[in-house]
Amino acid sequence: MTNFYLKIRRMLPVKWDAQPTEAETAVWNQVSAVLEEAHGILAELQSYNGAGQEIREAIQNPNDLQLQEKAWNAVCPLVAKLKRFYEFSLRLENALRSLLEALTSPPYAPMQHLEREQALAKQFAEILHFTLSFDELKMTNPAIQNDFSYYRRTISRNRLNNQQLEAENEVNNEMANRMSLFYAEATPMLKTLSNATTKFVSENKTLPIEDTTDCLSTMACVCRVMLETPEYRCRFTNTDTMLFCMRVMVGVIILYDHVHPVGAFAKTSKIDMKGCIKVLKEQPSNSVEGLLNALRYTTRHLNDDSTSKQIRALLQ
Repeated sequence: MTNFYLKIRRMLPVKWDAQPTEAETAVWNQVSAVLEEAHGILAELQSYNGAGQEIREAIQNPNDLQLQEKAWNAVCPLVAKLKRFYEFSLRLENALRSLLEALTSPPYAPMQHLEREQALAKQFAEILHFTLSFDELKMTNPAIQNDFSYYRRTISRNRLNNQQLEAENEVNNEMANRMSLFYAEATPMLKTLSNATTKFVSENKTLPIEDTTDCLSTMACVCRVMLETPEYRCRFTNTDTMLFCMRVMVGVIILYDHVHPVGAFAKTSKIDMKGCIKVLKEQPSNSVEGLLNALRYTTRHLNDDSTSKQIRALLQ
């Protein structure tokens, strides 16, 4: 383990501004195009106010056609926005897969990949940062579920009356079903990435599972060491950088827990869960509560018998 930590120290401080090498360029360009869109998606979600007022008025006055139309006209552009978010999750899934392939492929070990391909490692981190940011915003915005439920109810009601609404052309029944499953998740983006990582491992049977889990545990360790070591922590220029590091750490822990047979909380785990949780709990509660909740509610193995009482108590 000492040798492992010496290797980790060699990687620090992480070069967050690392430029892609020639070997990384193809994957980097593909992922970069997705990440460029991510900023706009977060901004749109942050300003998503919903059509609560219009929906309430329409429900309270079912015979007022003007109010029904007003609610429908308010909801339709919002549903189009929700469709864009969902479609973006599919592109994010493909980007993650490309990064996993690049960061786990032979002949290099995961640690060597992360040392050699820091530009791709940074993109992996940015995807996780976006994912947890998106899900935190989604969890605190009930308007998303309410708007989409109203949209689906209105579509169903009009079908019964043999009426087809123009918006159905944009969000057909199959798309609506897939979106419904996506938004029903408390953390839809994280669920998408967890499923994608699990699928990547199951489809690449010739690739040892350790190559993927070691990549994830190494990233978790790098983030934890950066957060808990004053020498590195003092280099964070602002709280956003610190939050970025915490989100990435939590993201890779959750992916590891979904992919590894015994998960992140077992004694045999290569992730120091106690250390990771302590680092989070040292921060102001308003900035980390969402991350602690992600560990509590979106991991697979927290409640396993193999999880120590001490770790469970830390997450109480």
